[in-house]
Amino acid sequence: MNPLKWLLIVVAGVVGLVSLVVMIGWLLPRRHHVSRSLSLARSPQAVWNLITGPPLWRPEIRGYQPLPPNDGHRVWRETNGHGQLITYEAIESTPPSRLVVRIADLSLPFGGTWTYVITPTAEGCTLTISEDGEIYNPIFRFFARIVFSPAATIDSYLRAMTVKFGGH
Repeated sequence: MNPLKWLLIVVAGVVGLVSLVVMIGWLLPRRHHVSRSLSLARSPQAVWNLITGPPLWRPEIRGYQPLPPNDGHRVWRETNGHGQLITYEAIESTPPSRLVVRIADLSLPFGGTWTYVITPTAEGCTLTISEDGEIYNPIFRFFARIVFSPAATIDSYLRAMTVKFGGH
């Protein structure tokens, strides 16, 4: 077969595959909600201190920079393992039981909030993290829903917390 025909077939296949990914991404819901809980043998204050302090205890965080407050709210920037900078704002803070953090960078292909609820228990406390997110880009939406778990970031966060507090 002619090499030009092979090239056209390959290009058409790639274009078709990308088009399929985009179409499926457009059909998937833009918003999602996931929630996970972790029981900890730590006081609510100890957990509060960890989640409101510098996040450098998380292995995927490469940098942390506090920023000037916005309307009295704490604001900071994290650098993740891919070198991506993400700015966050704590829009609600009720120590040591409830924290709501939103992605403050509107230029990203995703956004939303994480709500942390710390509930005292006889053994320590339970931390529940709920993500109310939006994925604007249909290609990102496809991969976030079809290839990766929508709860992957929360699961990674809770695993890191378990390690930080001496679990497995």
